[in-house]
Amino acid sequence: MLAVSTLAFTVCFMVWMMFGVIGIPIKKMLNLNATEFGLLTATPVLTGSLIRVPLGIWTDRFGGRIVMAVLMAVTVPAIFLMAYATEYWHFLAIGLFVGLAGGSFSVGTPYVARWFPKDRQGFAMGVYGAGNSGAAVNKFVAPVILVALGWTAVPTVYAAVMLGTVVLFWFFSYSNPAHLVPHTVTFGDQLKALKDPKVLRYCQYYSIVFGGYVALSLWMVQYYVGEFGLDIRVAALLAACFSLPGGVLRAIGGWLSDKYGAHAMTWWVMWVSWICLFLLSYPQTDFTIMTVNGPRSFHIGLNVYTFTVLMFVLGIAWAFGKASVFKYISDDYPKNIGAISGIVGLAGGLGGFLLPIMFGLLMDLTGIRSSAFMLMYGVVWVSLIWMYFTEVRRTQVMGSHAAASPSFTN
Repeated sequence: MLAVSTLAFTVCFMVWMMFGVIGIPIKKMLNLNATEFGLLTATPVLTGSLIRVPLGIWTDRFGGRIVMAVLMAVTVPAIFLMAYATEYWHFLAIGLFVGLAGGSFSVGTPYVARWFPKDRQGFAMGVYGAGNSGAAVNKFVAPVILVALGWTAVPTVYAAVMLGTVVLFWFFSYSNPAHLVPHTVTFGDQLKALKDPKVLRYCQYYSIVFGGYVALSLWMVQYYVGEFGLDIRVAALLAACFSLPGGVLRAIGGWLSDKYGAHAMTWWVMWVSWICLFLLSYPQTDFTIMTVNGPRSFHIGLNVYTFTVLMFVLGIAWAFGKASVFKYISDDYPKNIGAISGIVGLAGGLGGFLLPIMFGLLMDLTGIRSSAFMLMYGVVWVSLIWMYFTEVRRTQVMGSHAAASPSFTN
């Protein structure tokens, strides 16, 4: 059940990130600027985010098997129609329906978690969340199809893959009536926990580790092409150095969160992110200084190898962070995982929707590609300050007295 659920989420995420590769020839075909390209890539993320709350609640009420199967089946026609789009508004409209695939996370997370005891839920959700590696699968598969058959072949192939996955999931998944929320529990009862200020913190953290992951997964191929002048296939391969660990290693992050606690993991994830984003933010710079021997010129900037290593480290950190945030949820809301994971997933997805648009706006306004990392650096600063004043000042993160799985209140 865990294996087939993870496979289904991987395919859904692959489809959700489709514009990260095929968006490049579409941008050229339609002569889009950076802001329009950002909106194009972000459109599927919007519906995939907004649908997460009702999907999480429906999963609590009706079970993950039926909700996941219906969700995947509904996206198949939209994926197929993408191959026949010719105008910008066509891509935006169809992209909204394709984006429903992104809501699969809020279905699978509570569905998977309830099959495992509490001390293994972090690892189980981490294994399922490793389906984020669908972003990397997209970068491996889509460029090959694109170069061989053209970009229109990508959505056609993806529609067939999604249809096959629906059938596979249905025959190898299971239902357990004991996992459902009693029908005496109302919609309002499920949402009462949202008044807890802790949920807002978890939303902020997830908007970075997941929202940032989605945004950069969509942005990185064209970044490599523009910044380093690489071929789209090489650019996609290097971009996968961020996407792949950012998905696959989520399971390890879940295990570490079970062992050391969600708080300690999230705190160190934020600091590693802060350092990586600081270095990634520095633009290519030429400057001249006056020396005793006359003017001397210098160049400072990341080469493609250093840049890729930093992105690889950032991907690992965010994989751990995605798992640790949901460990918070399973610890604090064991009876309401679906609704709370839907809200937190919505915040992360909205981050993934807004950030590519903001990346494009900043690039159009400043002409600096690394402004995307400058923005993310500032967002991480906010989370570090918030986390320090609400959690760190009250908790020992290191040493023998560090809590294994602390619970915090405001």
